Amino acid sequence: MLDGMEAAFFAVDMSGTVTHWNHRATRLLGWSAEQAVGRAGLGGWLVREADAAEVRRQLLEVGRAADPERPGGGVGRRTREFPFLHADGTRVLMRATVTPVRDDEGRPLGVYCAFGEALAQLDLERHLALSDGMLGDAPFGVLLADPDLRTVAVNGRAAHALGVSPVDMLGEPLAEFVGAGLDELESALEHTLAGQPPREPVELWLTLSEGEGEDGGPLGEGPPERRRCLVSGFVQLGSPVVGDPVPLGAAWVFQDATHAKRVGQGAARQRFRDSQLSRASRAAADCPDPTDAAVLHLHYALPGFAEHALLDTAGEAGGLVRIAESPGSLAGRGTACGLAVRYRAGHPALQAVDCGVPVRATGGVSRSSWARDHRWPAEAEHALCVPLRSRGRVLGALTFLRGGGRRAFDRLDVGYGEEVALRVAASLDLARALGAR
Repeated sequence: MLDGMEAAFFAVDMSGTVTHWNHRATRLLGWSAEQAVGRAGLGGWLVREADAAEVRRQLLEVGRAADPERPGGGVGRRTREFPFLHADGTRVLMRATVTPVRDDEGRPLGVYCAFGEALAQLDLERHLALSDGMLGDAPFGVLLADPDLRTVAVNGRAAHALGVSPVDMLGEPLAEFVGAGLDELESALEHTLAGQPPREPVELWLTLSEGEGEDGGPLGEGPPERRRCLVSGFVQLGSPVVGDPVPLGAAWVFQDATHAKRVGQGAARQRFRDSQLSRASRAAADCPDPTDAAVLHLHYALPGFAEHALLDTAGEAGGLVRIAESPGSLAGRGTACGLAVRYRAGHPALQAVDCGVPVRATGGVSRSSWARDHRWPAEAEHALCVPLRSRGRVLGALTFLRGGGRRAFDRLDVGYGEEVALRVAASLDLARALGAR
């Protein structure tokens, strides 16, 4: 049993004589059991003569402290560091756990000492401390997955970022709490388990499972509050004790960069939209016909914003008249320009004209019939209807449409749509003023 131990081991009785010595101690220090067992004292071979008395005192002190008849007796194991000598004469600092051995009546018989290299023990303790720290209050998320990609440990920050409690995540596959982006995450973990982790941090956009829509929109188009941008690194986990080539699992270390990414994306989007407005204004300045300038604004507004734009003005007999379209990917047969559009009562475009405020609309479960009922292309899923206001009057409505896979219009989109509508309305108002002369 002693020779099967992973730790080096020897025992001494209360007189200081070595009674046991295992193979692991021989491998560490070079002294065989035949050379060690039976020696009276440790001086001159296991420790220097100058250190022998102090080492003996510390060892036997543990045994004497275990004597229940002594004041303060009954103390258990203690940890010490001893400068042992290798058989070749070199000194090696060892960290030892000294434990008393008692007889049936509790009287001390001696001590046994399990030891290993102090530096190796310190390294192991540092690794354990690092692991505890990362799984504790680390400023980044840490998730440990086994080779089957099931969660075996997770810290609070990671659980918070993924919207799940740490207890609920343990033992569960990643697919239980990650929706869109799961393939990329699992691929990175599988490459890590195979010994080929990504060399650099990677950005993963993940949609949490609870945030997927009914139609399971593609990555990047889920509800914003359920999407996360996680700057991730991956580390293969191996045993520091045994040289087993089979990995224990993989560590996924990440930092939630969602807010910073959204701010950056919003700033980039705003710069692009400002550029489009400026380009449209310069191009419209060269149009001799203000109506052409209004249509030009529609063309410049669509890239990155919507797939389709409809320009309707208030007719003399009431209702709305289609005067222009700017078709994109949803192009199809539309209402002929110059004809009245037969919008039903309560249509978003009519609401925008009547109330003078932007109106947003999103299709329900049966989106094809929803778009058809609104006299929009069948692929339309989201709409933004903005009133055309100029000189205190509402001249009509400008409608932007988004198709499948796009998110609904938000408040920032409404602001941009109003900017475009102001320019379009000014051009249409100028066209009417020139036509009235």
